[in-house]
Amino acid sequence: MTPAELSALITDVARSVLDEQNLDSGVVEKPATVERPRNPEHGDYATNIAMQLAKRAGTNPRQLGTWLADALAEKEGIAEATVAGPGFINIRLAAEAQGKIVADILAAGSGYGTGDELAGQSINLEFVSANPTGPIHLGGTRWAAVGDSLGRVLAARGATVTREYYFNDHGTQIDRFAHSLIAAAKGEPTPEDGYGGDYIHDIAGQVAQANPHWSELDEAAARELFRSQGVELMFAHIKRTLKEFGTEFDVYFHENSLFESGAVDRAISTLKANGNLYEADGAWWLRSSNFGDDKDRVVIKSDGNAAYIAGDIAYIVDKIERGHDLCIYMLGADHHGYIARLKAAAAALGYDPEQVEVLIGQMVNLVKDGKAVRMSKRAGTVITLDDLVEAIGVDAARYALIRSSVDSSLDIDMDLWASQTSDNPVFYVQYGHARLSSLARKAVDCGVEAEDADLSLLTHPREGDLIRTLGEFPKVVATAAELREPHRVARYAEELAGTFHRFYDSCQILPKGEEPTGADAAPVFRARLALAAATRQTLANALGLVGVSAPERM
Repeated sequence: MTPAELSALITDVARSVLDEQNLDSGVVEKPATVERPRNPEHGDYATNIAMQLAKRAGTNPRQLGTWLADALAEKEGIAEATVAGPGFINIRLAAEAQGKIVADILAAGSGYGTGDELAGQSINLEFVSANPTGPIHLGGTRWAAVGDSLGRVLAARGATVTREYYFNDHGTQIDRFAHSLIAAAKGEPTPEDGYGGDYIHDIAGQVAQANPHWSELDEAAARELFRSQGVELMFAHIKRTLKEFGTEFDVYFHENSLFESGAVDRAISTLKANGNLYEADGAWWLRSSNFGDDKDRVVIKSDGNAAYIAGDIAYIVDKIERGHDLCIYMLGADHHGYIARLKAAAAALGYDPEQVEVLIGQMVNLVKDGKAVRMSKRAGTVITLDDLVEAIGVDAARYALIRSSVDSSLDIDMDLWASQTSDNPVFYVQYGHARLSSLARKAVDCGVEAEDADLSLLTHPREGDLIRTLGEFPKVVATAAELREPHRVARYAEELAGTFHRFYDSCQILPKGEEPTGADAAPVFRARLALAAATRQTLANALGLVGVSAPERM
């Protein structure tokens, strides 16, 4: 019996008990909260439902808790239910009910942890979206890992997810990029407001080699040549780097296409027509302060050029017209003001602002030998995704970036994450899967099979701890999807690995020495092998949602 199944049982029992006592069962409006007690001696699970409902139902928590505990104790799968304190109900599951969790996991296989609460919802998930003026820096790298994992988590709970990368290939930063390339091709210093680093010289060299007569072009033609081909080469590098990092996108959307297609002009016309764009001081302003923003925003500047938000407005229209119910933007720490701005733009266009959701990620720093790493050999001024992967590898980099909430800044200790010790979280988790895989191979060698095992034999406290941890996985994934917090899955993987290692140290899983093997092996070994197989599957599923490999040997 999983926590979700126990919650449903408690909720049904609460309604029945209140009806039997001639009290208002309508106060049971949501599923009961089920948690694992800090002290295992109190039981396998606990609920505070009596304390939540008693006052509204017209009784006291202790009395309601007693009624509920008595009713629960009679239910199949419940070994014991008792009242504690002011009305907490402690519950201990029967052995066969715990064993059912193992059987359910083995039956579900790679589908364990999935759900359908988001079924029918189309989500556009935009992340990374770094300017095509240089390699992806650490901030973008964090979103490359976290965004990819969040997409996996949302899909696991039933959503249709479109992973999208928005290329900012329109505006002054592209002009500065082109000027930097031309300066490098000429052997001149980097412009004061330009981009530096070895990659600029590499790209400039490639463009010059492909166009040997470029120096004969006039200034405008040369600038367009280096702009178009330079951006294309930078795109190719970014895409290749992301793919090698395990992050791929369904859509690569070019900002410039919004201007070339007339989408920006159409969006502006819509806002003018509905009165949410007004003219003042020679510019056109969005009435964003009417929709929760702290001030109105310039959309068309007094010189007639579009402000940056013009593209954002047209992009919202494009996303929603493509049929997306929810548009999630994953932006850097310096974009906090975009939350109200983008929601206001959606509302001004006539959409529900709740269709726009903005997540903000904080900064990432690399630390080596106790000191911050500041410079990149290739990018010049910032640490890049390539730098991080070169230092600690893809799996460690992804795991390090995902396992912490994006609400807080993150320091990555390169020495720790490159180590092969239990102090390294990704090594610890992957070693757990490798150890489980080794068990499976050894079971084949000694002829022990988990099929048709008597799972009611799993009564050891360490077995119970492991089973209950396994049972929490679907709820962990559902919560990660609901709160947009994939780090919960990574932390869960660590908890599961630790619980398994303790079980492994306390419970003999396979026959040893002269003990009978094959069909004559003790039944408990088959049951424990089934538990190990369920653990291996769950650990692999968790690592899959993080986008990290589950090795069979280490």
